[in-house]
Amino acid sequence: MIVDSAVYRHGVRVPVDCHLHDYAALREAASREQDFVWVGLYEPSHVELQEIADAFGLHPLAVEDAVVAHQRPKLEQYENSLFLVLKTLWYVDEDDAVETGEINMFIGEDFVITVRHGRGSSLSDARHELEQQQSVLDHGPSAVVYAVCDAVVDGYTSVVAELQIDVDEVETSVFSDRRTNDAGRIYILKRELSEVRRAVHPLREPMRRFATAAVTHIEPEAGPFFRDVSDHLAQASEELEVLDGLLSSAFDAHLSRVAVQQNDDMRKISAGAALVVVPTLIAGVYGMNFTHMPELDWTFGYPFAIVLMLSSVAGLWVFFKKSGWF
Repeated sequence: MIVDSAVYRHGVRVPVDCHLHDYAALREAASREQDFVWVGLYEPSHVELQEIADAFGLHPLAVEDAVVAHQRPKLEQYENSLFLVLKTLWYVDEDDAVETGEINMFIGEDFVITVRHGRGSSLSDARHELEQQQSVLDHGPSAVVYAVCDAVVDGYTSVVAELQIDVDEVETSVFSDRRTNDAGRIYILKRELSEVRRAVHPLREPMRRFATAAVTHIEPEAGPFFRDVSDHLAQASEELEVLDGLLSSAFDAHLSRVAVQQNDDMRKISAGAALVVVPTLIAGVYGMNFTHMPELDWTFGYPFAIVLMLSSVAGLWVFFKKSGWF
C-alpha cells in the first residue's frame, strides 16, 4: 500500500490536488527544474508496483526484486534510474535476536520511490525530519537517499550497541566464580553478529560510490553527507569484528574453564574413592580368616581395626585437603 506521496520544490513540500495513486498527475506536478516526487510504499503487491513502474519507467528486473524482497544490500544502475537495496535491523533483547527488514529504493532524476518490507523499517520519521531541513532537501532525490541511508545506518549502530551489552554480559558470566553454561548464548550471539554483518558489509561499496559521486542521479554536492554515512558504516563494521573476536575468545575461555572444572571434579571423585578404598582394603585383610593372623585372638583386635580404618580415612582427608583436592 502507499504510505505517503508528495512533490517537493526547492526543499519544500508542494500541495498537489490529486489522488495518492494518480502517479501520472504527481509526476506532471513536478514539472519545474529540481522538482521531484517521493512515493513511499509498504509491502506492495506486484500489481501496485507495476502501476508505479509504468508511470516512472522502472526496470522490470528491479521491480521483481522489490516485490519479492529478501535481497542482499546492493546498488544497480539502469539506463534511467538506480536501484538500491538496504537491510533494516532492530534488536529484540529478550531473545538475543536481530530482526531484519528491507528497503528498496528507485532513484531517478525527478523521483524517489521507497518500498519497505518488515515492521522495523518505518521512514515516516526520516521524511518528517528531512522536511524540516529545507537546505538539505533542496538537493533533490540525493537528499532522500541520504536521509534513508542515514536512518538505516543509525539503526545498525543501535543494534551493535545492544550486542555490545550482551557480549559484556557473556564475558562477565564466563569469568565469574559461578558454574554457567554460556556456550549456547555465545553461539546465538555469533549467529546474530553474522546477520548484522550480512547487512553492513555489502553496503560499504554503494556508500563509497555515493560519496565519490561515481553514479548518476546522485549530486556531487551530496558527497560529504554520504561520507558521513560511510564513516558510521565503517565504524559499525569494525565494532562487529571486535565483538566477534571477543565472543571467540570468550568461547575458548569457557571451554578452558569447563576442562579445569572437569579436572577438579575428577580429583574430588578420586579423593572420595580413596577414602572408601583404604578402609575397604583393611577390612578385606581382616576378613580373610587365616589361622595365623596378628591380633586375631587379641581382645581389642576388632576395635583396633575400626580405629585403623578411621585413622587412615582421616589422614587421607587431611592430605587431600592440603593438596586442594577438596
